Amino acid sequence: MIVAEQKPFKEIYESIKDSEKLLVLGCGTCVTVCMAGGEKEVGVLANQIRLAARQEDRKIEVTEHTLTRQCDDEFFDETSSQKIKEADSVLSLGCGVGVQHMVQLFPDVVVHPGVNTKFFGATLQQGVWAERCAGCGECVLDRFEGICPIARCSKSLMNGPCGGSSNGMCEVDPENSDCAWQLIYDRMKHLNKLDKLMEYQPPKDWSQDRDGGPRRISREDVLF
Repeated sequence: MIVAEQKPFKEIYESIKDSEKLLVLGCGTCVTVCMAGGEKEVGVLANQIRLAARQEDRKIEVTEHTLTRQCDDEFFDETSSQKIKEADSVLSLGCGVGVQHMVQLFPDVVVHPGVNTKFFGATLQQGVWAERCAGCGECVLDRFEGICPIARCSKSLMNGPCGGSSNGMCEVDPENSDCAWQLIYDRMKHLNKLDKLMEYQPPKDWSQDRDGGPRRISREDVLF
């Protein structure tokens, strides 16, 4: 899932200070799971804004709403669209994709991002998420038995660990970050496939990442 974290309140409040009718808009999928922008976070943040505005004797009408997803047209029903159009600005707690999708759908509405989009990750435990995919455009998981050196190695090394690997941990964060290549080695040993480590991996084809500009995927079997 996409993992995000809420921006500092001071930064958020500064961005919406000129609003008179503000809609705080949450997203019910990824940012809800990582507790950055779901219905609960919308309510808390909206109350913080109201309180801050009251302390400054400022008039600001704050409304709240949460969509199932901000990145798909089908979830912007008539009620949601009306709430967005009635606001002079929207504080989106969706990821960067959701913010940009709303700007496209509602070109006359000012949209402020309320979260920092971080990475594609997995839940390790409640309140802890870790990066697992960099969305590089050319998946190499088959070469490394399901462990990605692009996302999980701090240097995205393709042919073994650097000199900073120690006791199975990465020098960048030796307390929390496993060395991706230690994980790859252990996995291949477990599967009795250590011989795969002798195969040279050519340089990554980064043209599938960003060199060709913004990416798009079209599925002819679902196009009408």
